[in-house]
Amino acid sequence: MTRRYLVTGDRVALRRPSARDTDEFTRRAAESRALHHPWMEPPDSPELFAAYLRRCRRRDMHGFFVHERSSGRLCGFVNISNVVGGVFQSGYLGYAAFAGAAGQGYLSEGVTLVVRYAFDSLGLHRLEANVQPTNAASLRLVERCGFRREGYSPDYLFIDGAWRDHERWAITR
Repeated sequence: MTRRYLVTGDRVALRRPSARDTDEFTRRAAESRALHHPWMEPPDSPELFAAYLRRCRRRDMHGFFVHERSSGRLCGFVNISNVVGGVFQSGYLGYAAFAGAAGQGYLSEGVTLVVRYAFDSLGLHRLEANVQPTNAASLRLVERCGFRREGYSPDYLFIDGAWRDHERWAITR
């Protein structure tokens, strides 16, 4: 399948998700359950993926798939959600690498490209990433991508059956 990329970097390229991605994405998400648990649950069924696509079509949500340029392999995804305009011009960043691509720098490059796209093309001023304190890989990623730690939020999000603490990290234009 020929892919049309939105943004390209040295090793990765970004594109928007579509219904044609259902099988590949849900397979990769299912293969990556152990990697993502207990921090997140990417859509791993056709029904959940269809709901994700519906959210990506809203004005307050932007989804990006991170592909390895040399092979076209889907390495992970980055989302900007809860986008607010007006005097705020901000959104929340979520991301995950898939098994087999984690720890190889693909997602760091993908997040960097999404941040640049958010500031330059979407006109945002600020992106915030909330990371569970036990997710060492994610904390390293946001720091490597230029985010700064702004605070700590106890019982911030309900994930995996419990309210989880999060560190708040942000980057501004």
